[in-house]
Parts: sequence; C-alpha cells; structure tokens
Amino acid sequence: MSQAPLAGLARTTRPRTALRRFLALDAAVTGANGVAYAAASRPLGELLGIDADLLLELGLFLVVFAAGVAWLASRPQPPAPAVRLVVDANLLWAALSVVALAAWLEPTAAGLVWTPLQAATVAGFAVLQWTALRTVSR
Repeated sequence: MSQAPLAGLARTTRPRTALRRFLALDAAVTGANGVAYAAASRPLGELLGIDADLLLELGLFLVVFAAGVAWLASRPQPPAPAVRLVVDANLLWAALSVVALAAWLEPTAAGLVWTPLQAATVAGFAVLQWTALRTVSR
C-alpha cells in the first residue's frame, strides 16, 4: 500500500498520525467487541453457536487488549516494538479464528458469517498498522 492510499484512509498525510488513528480505531472496535462478548456472552453464544464461557473469557481479554492498544494510540510516538506486537497479535487472532472455526467450533449460520468477518477485520487492522509503521520508520 503506498502512502497516498494510506493517507486517504487515515485522512492525514502525516504517517505518525495515521498510525495513531489506526491504533485508535482498532482499540475502539476491539473494545466494543470485548464489552459485547463479556456483557452478553449468553445470548451472543446462542446466536453464534459459541460457548458462553469462552465468549466471556474472550471478551475480558479483548477489553484488556483494547485498553493497551488505546494507550499506544495516545502516545505521540507509539514505540515500534509495541506496535509490532499489536500487529502480530492481530494476525494471530485472525488465524486462530479461522482455525477454531475449522477445528473445534460448531457455529450457527450467524457464527459462520461472524467469525471470518471479524477475522478479516482484525487482519485488516494489522495490515493498516504495519503499513503505517513502515511509513513512519522510513
């Protein structure tokens, strides 16, 4: 991805600002997802065909993860190693979501749609963050 499309997506031509915005967006979406999983694990579990206890645990993890990503986004210059850790965690989450879907989850139709959709979203955050980080590092 070149700097021009990156600038358009982040609505800024400053790479550091783009990186912080992509981190902030990730934190907001991940945090909202985590709160939903934790607060409504039973109904969401039934809707998605995923164990409610697993959703509760995942939700709590996501809330903590989102808080860390939000903290990074609030830094004037997010440290590159920490951003790489977020990128790696996002890629791992996306991959494990697909593996879980194929290997041990027994989702409903909604779960079959939701799981790859959220995996693609998280992978998209990883790509945007990595691209912005590379641009900042130049």
